[in-house]
Amino acid sequence: MAGTTPHRIKTISEFHQFRQLSKPEHPLISVINVASFKRLNNNEPINIVADFYFIALKRNFSGKMKYGQQEYDFDEGIMTFMSPNQVFRIEVDHQPKFEQSGWMVLIHPDFLWNTPLASKIKKYEYFDYSVHEALFVSEKEEVMLGSIMQNIEQEYRANMDKFSQDLIIAQLEVLLTYAERFYHRQFLTRKISNHKILNRLEELLTAFFNSDDLIRKGLPTVGYIAETLNVSPNYLSGMLKTLTGQSTQQHIHEKLIEKAKEKLSTTDLSVSEIAYALGFEHSQSFSKLFKTKTNLSPLEFRNTFLLP
Repeated sequence: MAGTTPHRIKTISEFHQFRQLSKPEHPLISVINVASFKRLNNNEPINIVADFYFIALKRNFSGKMKYGQQEYDFDEGIMTFMSPNQVFRIEVDHQPKFEQSGWMVLIHPDFLWNTPLASKIKKYEYFDYSVHEALFVSEKEEVMLGSIMQNIEQEYRANMDKFSQDLIIAQLEVLLTYAERFYHRQFLTRKISNHKILNRLEELLTAFFNSDDLIRKGLPTVGYIAETLNVSPNYLSGMLKTLTGQSTQQHIHEKLIEKAKEKLSTTDLSVSEIAYALGFEHSQSFSKLFKTKTNLSPLEFRNTFLLP
């Protein structure tokens, strides 16, 4: 399994075989005690892509996980979420100081079929966060999440009947809602690191709008901004919404309007020339965005500015 080609795992049963676990009690959902994981047999990093959802809370995870070009060590209580088709890499330390503990639930999309959660789960942006953007939970939060998992496990271990799926899905919704609340808390409590990202975003946008990149490349995309800041697009927008009330796209547009106002008020450039300088192919698109943001057309803004 060495190399860069991901090891694809299509079913939950395949994952159990891969990690040398007993056969799952249900083909579409599995609750796993992390302490039951056996050590991997080699020292090579393993790239994995699965066709189902992972939700995990681990403590004393002895190893490294990699996203992009950065590695991250975790040794505290962390919660991670992964959606189908995400690639992640694990490199396990074979001489750990502590035994890892925690739980993991695997959910195949078919388990959610024809339920409200099937579409709702795609709206939880943290499933697309990067490994280093994991949720760090307090002891109190961990106990709360653990009790929900116990309810899910109790239904999972019992003889499944016509009520089991509804009860499990209801508990999953509660779990995901708490996770969203705790992420919101994390955005606020990690002010130093998050404000550093916010400062870097401001510097990046200022440099971009003051360079020729707008003419050559057009407006910066959310993906480009996130990649440059080394965060996932959804995490960046989620953090910015919590700290500033605006998404990444709104920050880009705010900087654009700021630059447009500057050019309209200090130069004799035409609206078309300003639109081109700001990366727009068509001046109509620029004028429409400007009016949406300011309630004035570019010419109306210029005329207002020029009035004595």
